[in-house]
Amino acid sequence: MNENRLPATLQWMGPPNGFLRLLDQTCLPQTEVFLDCHTIAEVVDAIRRLVVRGAPAIGLAAAYGVVLGVADAVKKGTDPNLAVGTSIDQLAASRPTAVNLFWALEKMRAAAAAVSPIELPEHLLRVAKQLHAADRETCRQIGQHGLTLLESCTGVLTHCNAGALAASAHGTALAAIYAAAELNPDLRVYADETRPLLQGARLTAWELHRSGVNTCVICDNMAAALMREGKIDAVIVGADRIAGNGDTANKIGTYGLAIIASYHAIPFYVAAPLSTFDLQLRDGCQIPIEQRAAAEVTHPAGVARVPEGVAVENPAFDVTPADLITAIVTERGIIRPVDQQHIEALAS
Repeated sequence: MNENRLPATLQWMGPPNGFLRLLDQTCLPQTEVFLDCHTIAEVVDAIRRLVVRGAPAIGLAAAYGVVLGVADAVKKGTDPNLAVGTSIDQLAASRPTAVNLFWALEKMRAAAAAVSPIELPEHLLRVAKQLHAADRETCRQIGQHGLTLLESCTGVLTHCNAGALAASAHGTALAAIYAAAELNPDLRVYADETRPLLQGARLTAWELHRSGVNTCVICDNMAAALMREGKIDAVIVGADRIAGNGDTANKIGTYGLAIIASYHAIPFYVAAPLSTFDLQLRDGCQIPIEQRAAAEVTHPAGVARVPEGVAVENPAFDVTPADLITAIVTERGIIRPVDQQHIEALAS
């Protein structure tokens, strides 16, 4: 993967009193627009509006959001320690499913408790940058482990976006794809459009194509036919939260793909950092599922597509049972078979 072909998904600009710059993913692929967040309210809004999205990237944005919240308190002469808790509460309410958000916020809470108030701004920025650097290395390691699963494939299907736009550098599921494509330039990657917000067609296709990877966008309802035709050797997706037994929440439509892949005896892989595991949850039934606005379905791109007054359900995620997942790729290695015993052995 040529990382220089992609703009940074998020980056801190300047000293502790600087700001967070985000690549506005709501504008892709038409235009590359950057949103500068100078306040915690702007970070919360950016997370909610999907300016920044993808579990690891949300966590990193939230960590920098805490830095902004504390910097604002210092500027106003209010209690920076109090600002830490207030900032964390605001950011935690932005999106409920991606556990990386809460993981990163707890890292920032612990960091704040370790230093004096006068040290807070610089220390919190240093910790946020450390989390950012660690995520880059995590993505690299996931890519290397995932390569062992994809190196013999000629066609791979992915859903939504789990690449550089959703994390740092290589991403998670796409990290494995980038590694496989570097080994085999003829590898064809099929990207589901991923309705209703088309993160596959808009984001994954943009990212892969710009990085020189052989990419083909397909409608969400085409996957089964392609599997039957033998064009897909494996499916690999990211994750927003993984329960203790391996049940995995990911973008809506993932569960259906897992069922189809199982029927066609095609391996179904999940790639995620260990920060995505929530071992406190017994199974996927306990994972909170975000419900998003009906307008995302009724008015895509602002154009009415559904008769006025018709009811709409718009869950952002679904849960794929562990028994449909062939393996989970993490930065420490591959979990296979996917069950509580093997997860605890690697993730604890």
